[in-house]
Amino acid sequence: MDAAYKRVNGDHGPEEPDTGRRRRGSMYLEEETSKKSEVISCIFSLKEEVGALAKGLRLFEEKGINLTHIESRPSRMNKDQFEFFISVDASCAQALDEVIDSLRTQISGHVHELTRNKQKDTVPWFPNDIQDLDRFANQILSYGSELDSDHPGFTDAVYRVRRKEFADIAYNYRHGQAIPRVEYTAEEKATWGTVFKELKTLYPTHACREHNRVFPLLEQYCGYRQDNIPQLEDVSRFLQSCTGFRLRPVAGLLSSRDFLAGLAFRVFHSTQYIRHGSKPTYTPEPDVCHELLGHVPLFADSSFAQFSQEIGLASLAAPDEFIEKLATVYWFTVEYGLCKQGSEVKAFGAGLLSSFGELQYCLSDKPTVLPFDPAKTSLQKYPITEYQPVYFVAESFEDAKERVRKFVATIPRPFTVRYNAYTQSIEVLDNSQQLRNLADSIHSEMDKLCEALKKLD
Repeated sequence: MDAAYKRVNGDHGPEEPDTGRRRRGSMYLEEETSKKSEVISCIFSLKEEVGALAKGLRLFEEKGINLTHIESRPSRMNKDQFEFFISVDASCAQALDEVIDSLRTQISGHVHELTRNKQKDTVPWFPNDIQDLDRFANQILSYGSELDSDHPGFTDAVYRVRRKEFADIAYNYRHGQAIPRVEYTAEEKATWGTVFKELKTLYPTHACREHNRVFPLLEQYCGYRQDNIPQLEDVSRFLQSCTGFRLRPVAGLLSSRDFLAGLAFRVFHSTQYIRHGSKPTYTPEPDVCHELLGHVPLFADSSFAQFSQEIGLASLAAPDEFIEKLATVYWFTVEYGLCKQGSEVKAFGAGLLSSFGELQYCLSDKPTVLPFDPAKTSLQKYPITEYQPVYFVAESFEDAKERVRKFVATIPRPFTVRYNAYTQSIEVLDNSQQLRNLADSIHSEMDKLCEALKKLD
């Protein structure tokens, strides 16, 4: 059987790296610590008019703040504004607070506020742009090229070298690059073939209809075969054409916060290595069988893709205790979820769809099956080395989305976030201009909806 492993865990993982961002004043602050000195960087927006920058910089001069770096760019949010990025020594932190207040009061209307949160220092850093995923993609918690002593491949020197090859691909990868192709060995293909053959016999009767609808397309366009391990780049391109989701290679397990943050951008961190050949039906960690057979088919479904992204968006800037709850909701849905389809219950969780043994077990009369309720589900304890004793069944993906939305509304976050698919960035909705932009976008979409309905009538 496949081990029930923990891709996302309740803990935040290792301490945040010295490089991090936090909200403070009316500015967007980024604190960067190097071996030489500690730096505070600040991004602020001013209207494009004569003397605006000079007035702003004069405030820094009056407080004796020496700028170590400055650059500018046109604002992405407002065409009549420019964004300025500056860096100052961390010893100027108190004086910088005073400058921030002055920018707000003396140059009223010229400062683009990204947040009005009164507890800025408690807001965890989160990626704002899809390229920000490069900052934490290699901060894995376990596995990678290092294996625990109880791992099936721990004493296999050849397998360990092979795992390092896969880890190096992930470590060197950056957003925008094509995922390097891998020439899988005959033994690796044989392991994949064993898993593929067994699971394919169960999918028609045990998997949800969304999974079964997509799987033949993966066979047709992505090389899903018993004798072939699909390439992540091919699968990623297929997903982008379906729902905008994409794959990104990762060397091992990420922290809950980092992994969920990727989903907010419709990015799934995927392993590229395969489980050890001595135990083809068992893996103590996510591997390419789990990713491609369990996760990928559902990410090609628009409803499930949106559901996954909303969990990711909910995690951005959420307190640590809510990250644990969101990770648990993810565990009992995306990893081990069941859903009703007609008079039957089907599996949609990747941990089930990639485990021949547990896929049969979860739909038997042995485990306890409860209705999916995020508030209760988020508190459920679960084992990570054996079959789940408890599963949660959703009425549908749409019902699960609505329930998660209501649950997310209880997260104590000082602002709302929205993913902008055009810029592949996160918009913080905490000022009137942002809300007007969102309202305009919604109004345009509503006009299209009304027009389409009229034509249908």
